[in-house]
Amino acid sequence: MPPTRYVYLDYASSAPLSAAALGAREAYLRQPCAPANPNSLHTLGREAARALEQARRELAEMLGGGVRPNDVFFTSGGTESNNAAILGMAVALRERDVRRTRVVLSAIEHDSVYDLARPLRKLGFDVAFALPDASGVVTPQEVGRHLDDTVALVSVMYANNETGIVQPIAEIARLAHGFGARMHTDAVQAFTQVPLDLSEVDAASVTAHKIGGPVGIGALMVRAACPFAPRAFGGGQEQGRRSGTQDVAGAVQLAAAARDRLGRLDASRALVAGRSATLSSTVCASGTGVRPTSTIPFSAGRLPGTVSLLVPGIESESVLLRLDALGFEVSAGSACSSGSLEPSRVLSAMGVPRDSALGSLRVSFDERVGEDELEAFAAALLSVVATCRGLEHV
Repeated sequence: MPPTRYVYLDYASSAPLSAAALGAREAYLRQPCAPANPNSLHTLGREAARALEQARRELAEMLGGGVRPNDVFFTSGGTESNNAAILGMAVALRERDVRRTRVVLSAIEHDSVYDLARPLRKLGFDVAFALPDASGVVTPQEVGRHLDDTVALVSVMYANNETGIVQPIAEIARLAHGFGARMHTDAVQAFTQVPLDLSEVDAASVTAHKIGGPVGIGALMVRAACPFAPRAFGGGQEQGRRSGTQDVAGAVQLAAAARDRLGRLDASRALVAGRSATLSSTVCASGTGVRPTSTIPFSAGRLPGTVSLLVPGIESESVLLRLDALGFEVSAGSACSSGSLEPSRVLSAMGVPRDSALGSLRVSFDERVGEDELEAFAAALLSVVATCRGLEHV
């Protein structure tokens, strides 16, 4: 029989809608201006535009680092933000200086950045990948190996979506600027989970559904002084940087979700980091057959609620499906293609052996997941691993 209750532990994929975001949506939809186009000149259109600009101002303030409202424009989410930033900045930077024909990405990027290597090369750019060390950190020294006066843009994510490891973004940005290059960071996973330092960054991507907002709304910050070529054309909305009628209700919810999380960031971070540390130490105890992907502490240097695990010798799909049957929803780090599993390219880049990387799991949550639920998950995971190990020897 299917489980009667599910414990959702895949917040890094998409977090449940928060009460703050839901309340903001309901409040906006009750207003007379809710159906209005914010680009219309009539009264309700102007009221919708004011709500949109208020959300923009709040988001700029919450991003910090000297970000101004005019630096922020709304998108459909993290993928669009990343695509727009990297393609739009690289092309504009080369137009300004024809020598700028190189882009440096990290090898641990989300697909929405990593998969841009091919279109960038078709556009005539040389693309280099900076590798992480064994703990999952892309060091400034590694990025520096790829820098010279031909580099237009460097993009390194603020925190990795699989391992949760936070990257030294400010240091990398300063290094890139020393060569005249610009710096973009995918801050989708990090925003509202750890304090951001965007003071040295030229562009940053965020999205709502990772932080308790709705799917389909995100934002891209590009500093006004940074060259940028738009990728969407039409009505010239968002100062000409992203044409298309804006989702005002979505922008209001994004701002509300971020405001809610940032208002309790310190307390939430400490609580969730402690629960993650307990979970990791429980399932990775001696003799369990489970080990952590990285030993960087949850209290510093990684996202507080992302627990990356390895079960060497057992394919993650087998573990995931058994956990699902027990009512526990997690993600696998391996990818299934044409009926065969391939290890996570992030873990492979870190030097994790194929046998271990094929058994990778990601458990992600925030303070809404209680200690009792995590204890039940730990017991279920260890039972599943023991069962799978036993089947290997039948």
